[in-house]
Amino acid sequence: MARKVGIRFDRWQQGVLYLLMAKNSQGKYACGEGGLTLSSCRQIGKTYSIGNAVYLLCMMKPGLKVVWTAHHSRTSDETFTDLSSLSEHNPLLDAYVDRIRRANGQQEIRFKNGSRLMFGARERGFGRGLHSVDVEVFDEAQILTQSALDNMVAITNAAPDPLIVFLGNPPKPGDQSEAFADKRTTALAGTEGMCYIELAAPDGSDLDDREAWKIANPSYPKRTSEAAILRMRNLLSDDSFRREALGIWDKVDTSHAIDPARWKEAAIEEPDVQGRIGYGLDMPPDRSSLAIGGAIRHDDGTVHVELREFRDVAHHGTRWAVDWLAEQWPRTSAVVIDSQSPAMSLLPDLKAAHIRPIITNAADMGRACGQLLDHLAAGTLTHLPEGDQPALDQAVAGAVTRPVGNAGAIGWNKVGTDIDISPLVACTLASYGLTISKRDPRRKQRVRR
Repeated sequence: MARKVGIRFDRWQQGVLYLLMAKNSQGKYACGEGGLTLSSCRQIGKTYSIGNAVYLLCMMKPGLKVVWTAHHSRTSDETFTDLSSLSEHNPLLDAYVDRIRRANGQQEIRFKNGSRLMFGARERGFGRGLHSVDVEVFDEAQILTQSALDNMVAITNAAPDPLIVFLGNPPKPGDQSEAFADKRTTALAGTEGMCYIELAAPDGSDLDDREAWKIANPSYPKRTSEAAILRMRNLLSDDSFRREALGIWDKVDTSHAIDPARWKEAAIEEPDVQGRIGYGLDMPPDRSSLAIGGAIRHDDGTVHVELREFRDVAHHGTRWAVDWLAEQWPRTSAVVIDSQSPAMSLLPDLKAAHIRPIITNAADMGRACGQLLDHLAAGTLTHLPEGDQPALDQAVAGAVTRPVGNAGAIGWNKVGTDIDISPLVACTLASYGLTISKRDPRRKQRVRR
């Protein structure tokens, strides 16, 4: 069909599409369970490849429903413009198109056979109300949270043979790339029922080696010129060029963020409960649980942390946390929530209860995690013995680090999607809040007359 309407795919693009369309012995898509993931450098032609392919599928299969979603509206708008212009410049394609809808948030190409190709941005909640979607394409998959993925994959549940595609580049520090990174980890573990393609130069390649450029970008030098890559080489840092031009993922330290031996040594049966008290709130991306971490900062600078409350949101909701903190507030020096946490949804209720929480940013999180590690290394941190708080124990055991910003700071991350590190995050925030808050309920106020 592509040849008939004048669309030409390069050899590597044909290979990707053969893998995407491959069927198993039951006649279903071979990658139907885990989808197809394509990680590559930028400007390689992956949007052209998959975009034209789903356009042709819409022409060939009556009633096909396709959703194309990107993180940013600008990206989805650009893809919509490119694909809608195909029929405008090709009478053979125009014969299949019924109409093109250009309204913001409702952009779609409707075909005469009833197929629909719809576009939208995840940041604006696009796609959540749809159902029976046959093909779903996640563009900019390096900025895809597990929560957003969970919300959108369900729209394909009623389709008889759904096809899900993830297109992305190696994530840069700070990208919310948990879903994309999990796809890579799952593929490297040899999981069946999915297709993972990574177009990248070998790790450790000379950044000026033209052969490495060819390996990473099969469109070079035919479609991607040497001048284009040299422009990136001259303007980008080495780390950015490695990701953007060579498709190489940053190395991830999968060792424990917190030394298990030191954590075990810090356990104490009867902690000192005299001191300033702080609390931190956190929820995982899927909002399945809510953790309240507690910390006590003693006058000598030592810190004790505990997981004070940890409940299932599906059964208990979240209002209990506001009521619990309101009761503690008169004796509390700090309540802390990270600005990127789903627990931010509690902010209006907390303020209504006359609680004044501290809202942290990425830089604060880097300082908070570093501070906790410093206390642990110095022997000035304590916690309850192993087994007393299993949720916190599991969070500590499953936590790894991620870079925060460009100054070498780190934050907590998790090994897999089934690990909930919110108890650790909550305790970390609780401890940090006590170092930046000047509130001390223990201090007696003098009344001047």
